[in-house]
Amino acid sequence: MSLYDELDLLDQAEADAQHRADAMGITNDVDRRQFVFLSLASAAATTFGFGAKALAQPPAGAGGAAAGGGFAQPPAVPPVPLDNMEAVSWTFQPYPGGVGSLLEKTYREKGMAAFARQPFAWNATAPGSFHLAPWGTAPLPATDEEIAFLPMHRLAAAIKAGKLTSVRLTKIYLERLKTLNPTLFCAVTILEERGLADAARMDAELKAGKYRGPLHGIPWGVKDLFAVKGTPTTWGAADFENRIIDEDSEVVVRLRDAGAVLIAKLSSGQFAQGGVWFRGSTKNPWNLSQSSSGSSAGPGSATAAGCVAFGIGTETSGSIVSPATTCGISALRPTFGRVSRFGGMVLAWSQDRVGPMARTAEDAAIVFNVMHGADEKDPGSITMPFHFNPNIDLSKLRIGVRAQNAQNPDATFTAFVEKLKALGAKPKDIAEPPTVAGSAGGIDVESAAAFDSYVQMKAKQLGMDMATVLTTYGRQANGGRGAGGGGGGGGGANATPAAVAAAAAAANTANLNGQLNRWVPGRTPTAFDFINSQRRRHKLITAWQEYLKDIDLYVGAADTGVHAQTGHPVVVVQMGFGVRAPQGGGRGGAAPATPAAPLNPQPICTQIAGNLYNDDIILSVAHKYQSNTDWLRERPKLG
Repeated sequence: MSLYDELDLLDQAEADAQHRADAMGITNDVDRRQFVFLSLASAAATTFGFGAKALAQPPAGAGGAAAGGGFAQPPAVPPVPLDNMEAVSWTFQPYPGGVGSLLEKTYREKGMAAFARQPFAWNATAPGSFHLAPWGTAPLPATDEEIAFLPMHRLAAAIKAGKLTSVRLTKIYLERLKTLNPTLFCAVTILEERGLADAARMDAELKAGKYRGPLHGIPWGVKDLFAVKGTPTTWGAADFENRIIDEDSEVVVRLRDAGAVLIAKLSSGQFAQGGVWFRGSTKNPWNLSQSSSGSSAGPGSATAAGCVAFGIGTETSGSIVSPATTCGISALRPTFGRVSRFGGMVLAWSQDRVGPMARTAEDAAIVFNVMHGADEKDPGSITMPFHFNPNIDLSKLRIGVRAQNAQNPDATFTAFVEKLKALGAKPKDIAEPPTVAGSAGGIDVESAAAFDSYVQMKAKQLGMDMATVLTTYGRQANGGRGAGGGGGGGGGANATPAAVAAAAAAANTANLNGQLNRWVPGRTPTAFDFINSQRRRHKLITAWQEYLKDIDLYVGAADTGVHAQTGHPVVVVQMGFGVRAPQGGGRGGAAPATPAAPLNPQPICTQIAGNLYNDDIILSVAHKYQSNTDWLRERPKLG
């Protein structure tokens, strides 16, 4: 279609819009002009494609003189189609001065050796090594259930010492998965045949003297947002129940190379939202009446239930922290960019993060030590020093505590802080953190762009043009203020009352099946709005850099939303045992409360938030605390 053909179509669209205005009784000149303009804008941006959009800004060489001289217009070239995982040309940098200056500063202060991956060793005395305690002479626990709930680092020690084979451990976890999954809905695909074959290979390698490290032979599960060759990757959506992306995600490759045995694709809420996916709602193993929360619902539930030794989750804004807190496990949401996201579903290029979900902070550190580091396939990734210190001196750390609400004291959190003090910490109260209004406007735009191909696909399946999608879902998403004007203004020439009703019915169906209205708000802001929101976001990042300049970490508050914007790391750690408030509240969403229905006691968690790239410090502090408490001995009763 030529540019002039599209001009004819736009003339017809204007005439149609005028007719619709008449039919709708719009007689005021200002309202009428606005209605027609919005109708034409919607048509130009959706129905007519690239050539119509180019009318607003002619291509170079197509100015008035050229047009007046009779030069023929070149045929319009449609834009290259994009899928969800295509990268963007820019990358988010959580450090205000840019990661280039940060790398140079770190190199000057710590030297090149600091960037080397921390070595693992059993009974190590070498400085800087990751010390792992050997198994010793003790026998294995008597039952399979007791083995299943051992911390991962103890399982690693048992395998290294020849007390336990990977095949036996894999069978234990597979049996638990098959037994409990109909109740927990934590696994989408159980990889039994593959897992047993990989476990046998790890046992053979160990027998032959090849040892890959503490993940050698350890069974694990990955959130089903990540591609794995030969297996479905569903993103929690029925539309993709049988879809296979025939490549391995980088995190899968790194963990496999370290000897870990993948046994399950674990559930994610549909398109990384909540804990509900196409087969059901993933459950909290401690209290089956509760969702496990999400969207890393499966890794949280399966790890807490002893169905895997550890899981890998993702977070855009709360999707690791929330299920880890709900299910009472340890987890790390790392500093932005520390783990490659290649092969994983994109929700927001500037916020998505990948992290380990485990039963102890030490386990999370072992896994993170393998998976972190730059990857050319993820332009947002970076390598920064990571050195876990199990014997960290708390007295040498600058630890902040957000002042408690005197009207709602949290005894569990108070005891947590007192325990840190007993271990040498010298915490100090810190002020409330900075905020910048208007800095959080980017995620809707990013996720709408990431899911544009899906939205287009669903619209086609439902027989809806994009103008109708924008109008219908715009009303739903914006409280009745839809894009394209009132009364279905962008809906095409056949927008009769019956057609509008049919479109609404189709929209409701699509909402249930595909959540299209979730991405409509991100399609309507201008580039101007998006850029300015990112400029305000940089102001927020700079303000947080100043706020945290005199501390290494802080405890006592759940700043999940703002950390999604700034990229700071957080560790979830168990700090008590009791009845947890169903909807959170208090420190880290963990304040005790009288539940609406009887609930079982379970681990109660809090958060330790670190300065940028202090992932190793906050994990070390969490481990120090866990080494001196007994909360980890508890396990859910699942029959």
